[in-house]
Amino acid sequence: MKIPNRVYHLLEATNWPSVQRRGLLSTQELLRLTDLSPAARERIATTQRLRHTVLSDDMAIRDQVPMPADALRKCLIGMSPAEWYALLNGMVFFWCDRDRLNRQLGACGGRPQIVLTLDTERLLARHAQRVALTPFNTGNARRRPAIRGWATFVPYAMWLASGWCSESEALGIRERPSSHAPVELAVAGAVRDAAEFILKVEHVQVDDFPREHDA
Repeated sequence: MKIPNRVYHLLEATNWPSVQRRGLLSTQELLRLTDLSPAARERIATTQRLRHTVLSDDMAIRDQVPMPADALRKCLIGMSPAEWYALLNGMVFFWCDRDRLNRQLGACGGRPQIVLTLDTERLLARHAQRVALTPFNTGNARRRPAIRGWATFVPYAMWLASGWCSESEALGIRERPSSHAPVELAVAGAVRDAAEFILKVEHVQVDDFPREHDA
């Protein structure tokens, strides 16, 4: 069991200028850059977003339609839906499988997107202490959602040492086999130096095939 040597991040094309200047930021980090009041930022970070939300000319955040609070209440262990939203909004996510990113593209409402391919080894060399791995898509709570909680995010060092053992022990579920590959790689806070790890940038337009160029 190992992490693939490439991971993938999907972002709104409108966010690309911000990413080029500031790196990849979590939703909570993006909110800190706005003029919103602390109360408004807290509300956005701890409740379900039902629509794509534009924060500024170069900052937008995705909806969370597949993650309704009622569904989360049925699968969360030891935390509330508000805490789950806050947890996810505090991280930058990467897909470990390109096929999953391609599926996410279909849920972007036809808006232009950018696919980033990053070098996993170099990313981990710089940020391993803030990296956690997940065994499923944490942004979806529909269709018999997996049991989840704080332990769903397995710190990278712990995952190397004992796989998914910590998840099963904390959540009281059957331990996943060692062959179960990580689905997401999450970095707490931000990856401000993301440009140093980008291998490929793909501009995906509506009804268009990806246009690729090396970073």
